[in-house]
This record gives sequence, structure tokens and C-alpha cells, in this order.
Amino acid sequence: MLAFTLRRCLYSVLVLLGVNAVTFVLFFAVNTPDDMARMQLGRRITAEAIERWKAQQGYDRPLFFNEHAPGLSKLTDTVFYETTARAVSLDLGRTNEGVVISEELSHRVVPSAMIALPVLALVVTSSIVAGLGLILFRATGFERAGVIALVALMSISTLFFIITGQYAFARVMQLTPISGFVAGRSSALFVALPVAVLGLAYLGPEARLFRAVFLEELGKDYVRTARAKGLSEFGVMRHVLRNSLIPIITSSGLLLPVVFTSTIVTESFFTIPGLGSFAIEGITQQDFNIVRAVVFVGSALYILAFLLTDLAYGWADPRVRLR
Repeated sequence: MLAFTLRRCLYSVLVLLGVNAVTFVLFFAVNTPDDMARMQLGRRITAEAIERWKAQQGYDRPLFFNEHAPGLSKLTDTVFYETTARAVSLDLGRTNEGVVISEELSHRVVPSAMIALPVLALVVTSSIVAGLGLILFRATGFERAGVIALVALMSISTLFFIITGQYAFARVMQLTPISGFVAGRSSALFVALPVAVLGLAYLGPEARLFRAVFLEELGKDYVRTARAKGLSEFGVMRHVLRNSLIPIITSSGLLLPVVFTSTIVTESFFTIPGLGSFAIEGITQQDFNIVRAVVFVGSALYILAFLLTDLAYGWADPRVRLR
């Protein structure tokens, strides 16, 4: 298991470095340092002001290769190496306004995590319960009504859930704040509605997927053997659930980064100062340091989710560890 874990960690580091390199290339292919300087300082500025801004931001050196530097400095005395080295050491630099990005992220990751992690737990748990419940009452009116309800949830946009939830629960019933965020004990009130909205939006596809997985397992030989031995239907469901862990783990691992991505829209509607709103600020302000930092953190979350998924594979099926 240790060798399996080390291999997956090594793959994760290589993927993270590759994502950082692609982000750098794409961003500077669209905007040169001169363009970013004009965006921040205004169009009618002097060449000296542009060079001074580039020097302050560390963009006055070549991007990838410094032909005027001696030896290895041709590669190290570049914008790409400096930004990559800082990112690896978790020094994400400052915004164009001089705000320390790592400190800003440490504050913003808390609201995003308070939304994403409960949504993941809520969706996975409710989807398993709904899938098993539909299987127990298969070929009945209850199952048909449940499938129709799940398809309806899949067909409705998340924006509809957001707007309806804000109107019904925040404005009319006044059970939760309509927007904003306050740290501390009252923070649960501000994230309750976003968690419920995203949980409802993802329940449809996940529950239908789990139902299909459980249906496939019901047709296998071990289920017929268990029933022939007189095992109760709930006992059969327990074995079905145990043998469905691999697809459940796969879906759950994919769901975590997707939920974090979805918080970009959700945080904008609920005015929550999380990672999503920070990413939008970086894009609108053409601030490469913010964009790179958010992409770096987002990529790390994706890779961490897939790493945990691989480790869960090894726990659920020991044969995976030999690959």
C-alpha cells in the first residue's frame, strides 16, 4: 500500500506542475506584460511607467529564456521559473494592488469549503439512500414517481434553484439571509441555503447513477445465491452496497472538484467571499497572480480528490494496489 500511495503522490506532483506551466503559457499568450501594464495604469501612459510597473511585478525579465544571463541563469532568471518556484514553495505573490494572495486565499477557502464539503456529504448520502430506496420498491408506482422526480431535478437549471430558494426561504419565510457572509457561529446560516441549493441540483444525476449501479448488481449470481439461502432483502442490499463501492467512490471523487467549481456561480449570487468570487476578480482585473493562484489551488483540489479516490480504490479493492 505504501508503494501504491507513493506512486500516486508522484503522479499528482507532476500533474500539478504541468497544470501550472499550461496556465502560464495560456495567460501570457493572451496578455503580454505590456498589455497588463496598460490595463492597470491606463492607455495613455509613458514607456517609462510601463517598465517601472513591470519591474515592480517582476515581469521585466524574459518569459522562458534569458539569452543575456550566464549559464543556468538563462533558465532560472525568467518570469516562468520565478513564478513556478514561488508557487511550489506556496509563495503565491501579491495582487496588482499589493494584497498578499496566500493570506487572502486562507480567508476565502473557508467559505468555499463550508459550502463544498457539506454538499458532497449531503449529495452522496442522499443519493445512496434514494438509489437503494428505489431498488427496494422497484417495478412499483413509487419507483416510477421517484425516477420522474430525479429526471425533473436534472432538467432544472441550478440558477432556478438559487433564485427560487432566495425568494422562498430568504425573502418570504426569512429563514436564512438572502446573501452575504459573516465568520463565526452565524456563518452556518449564510451557507445553509447555498448548500441546500447545490445539494438539490446534484441529487438527480447522482441518485440515478447509483440506482443504475445497484440494478446491475442485483442481476449478478451472488445476489441470487444470497436470496436462495434465505437472506432478507435488507441483507441483500447491504451486499449490493458493498460491491458497488468502486463506482460510488469514482462518482464521489469526481463530484468534489465539480462542486468547488460550481461555487463560482453560487458565491456570485449569494455574495459569499470565497475562491469563486476571487477568481472572477482576477479575471476581470487581468491579474495574472490571482488567476494563477486560484488555478493552482483548484488544480491541487482536483488532484487531491483524485488521489483520495485512488487510495479509496485500494481500500475497497486490494487488487488495485498491484497496478
